[in-house]
Amino acid sequence: MSIADKAVWVIERNSEQPLTLNAIAKACGVSRSHLAFAFGVAKGMPVMKYLRGRRLSEAARTLAMGAKDILSIALEAGYGSHEAFTRAFREQFGVPPESVRQRASVDGLALVTPMALTAKKPVSLDPPRLENEGSLRVVGMTESCSFDMTVQIPAQWQRFMLYYNAIPAKLDRIPVGLAGAVDDEGRFSYTCGVEVSRFGNVPQELLQIELPPQCYAVFQHRHHVSTLHHTYSAIWNTALPSMGRTSADAPVIERHNPQFDPRTGEGGIALWVPLE
Repeated sequence: MSIADKAVWVIERNSEQPLTLNAIAKACGVSRSHLAFAFGVAKGMPVMKYLRGRRLSEAARTLAMGAKDILSIALEAGYGSHEAFTRAFREQFGVPPESVRQRASVDGLALVTPMALTAKKPVSLDPPRLENEGSLRVVGMTESCSFDMTVQIPAQWQRFMLYYNAIPAKLDRIPVGLAGAVDDEGRFSYTCGVEVSRFGNVPQELLQIELPPQCYAVFQHRHHVSTLHHTYSAIWNTALPSMGRTSADAPVIERHNPQFDPRTGEGGIALWVPLE
């Protein structure tokens, strides 16, 4: 069973318990960051968004059955007050909980149903190599991203390359991408950047990022860049668990292979996944 499927099982089995991202990750035997990436790339949504949607959906069903005490339902769904529950319920469904109780129906609500446990054949990956990388300095353009917004990353690369020639002390290497740790809402920072030997004066739109020494598992993605999420899913959900390793709370480094062609998206990318 993949890490993402384990998380679904934990959520469905313990939906009435006070679950957090850390608690679900611990139950799955991985780090918080590892779970966030594994679930996001496999299921296309943040794990906590799924948990919240499931709890609110079950609350809506209970309300439609005529429950009188909304506060009790709010507490069971993990909310500390009637107000917090009502706000989350309205954000999820577009209507307040009282209206669902009054009409005694969930018709028209986009309820979140249990995700099916998948049995898809995993992507075949070459065994990774382990690398101990020293500290890295990267200058780049950082933007907020999520698993349903990765299609915007190519345009981010185009914007970054407009500043490429203005960056001093560049190393003779191909530009790199940095995918930061995922937060509880499934958002992460993505940086289009280039490694430098030292920091200097750069355009204000760019950030200067220093990564400490780290051990990495280096995987190869040999297919079109648009299928990168399939490789990521295989890494987080099967490859790392089979190695008995979990990811560290540090950025993944995407290093384009020398033959990578940004015009076609072909040529492959090496994915440097930080390890605990």
